[in-house]
Amino acid sequence: MGRNLLVAIALLAQALTPEAVARRVQERDIGRDSRAEMRMRIYDRQGRVRERTLVILRLRGAGGQGDKILIRFLSPNDIKGTALLVWEHPNADDERFLYLPALGRVRRIAGEEKQQSFVGSDLTYEDIGGRDLADYTYAFFDENATWTAPDGSKVPAWALESRAKDRNADFPRSVSLVLKDRFVIAHADIYNQRNERAKIFDVKRLEGVDGIWTVMDLVVSNEILKTRTELTTTTIRYNVALTENDFTRRELEQGVK
Repeated sequence: MGRNLLVAIALLAQALTPEAVARRVQERDIGRDSRAEMRMRIYDRQGRVRERTLVILRLRGAGGQGDKILIRFLSPNDIKGTALLVWEHPNADDERFLYLPALGRVRRIAGEEKQQSFVGSDLTYEDIGGRDLADYTYAFFDENATWTAPDGSKVPAWALESRAKDRNADFPRSVSLVLKDRFVIAHADIYNQRNERAKIFDVKRLEGVDGIWTVMDLVVSNEILKTRTELTTTTIRYNVALTENDFTRRELEQGVK
């Protein structure tokens, strides 16, 4: 990393508040829309693994509107067609709808369920659909932290602490490493109500795709349950001309095409 870039990063770090860093993470460039195919591996405490494939569509909100996300499982057969639709709202509670093909119906995910497990993985519905910035307070845990990249290089980062305003939140506190040059969360320690580190998020591969920093490999480990979930992006394309019509309740129930 060049000296001029290091100086620029240092000056930027001095100018940003914790809340501003959190907002920059949420608002960083991820294209107008995207389509990603992913492989999910879920390991239980005995090391047994279940593998799933899925597709994720995302449409960036415009004109003050929130993002829209549609996740659909492609395999295996016992989960094929299961889908989650998320409508994010900047100034209101996000809406989440889960389609279960075996029942042939859509179930709305209530707000108090957002920190529950998503389809048996170590991810929560909030992890999938994003969090509302106003639901948390922010502080710097360490303004001069570093992230050790997979190639061994040291990348300047903020250690950003987030605390949920909801006292009943299952995971009320987290400390995330936010890369200063990319505004990507590369690692996070998630704490439960007893302030035990319950989960760890680790980015294992980060690549530039179409000029956009993209997490290609992610591992989420549950230290309490001794389980983990691995997510690998097999293909991703940005700016593929998705529209609002791709994120409707009707589209959610269409099944695998």
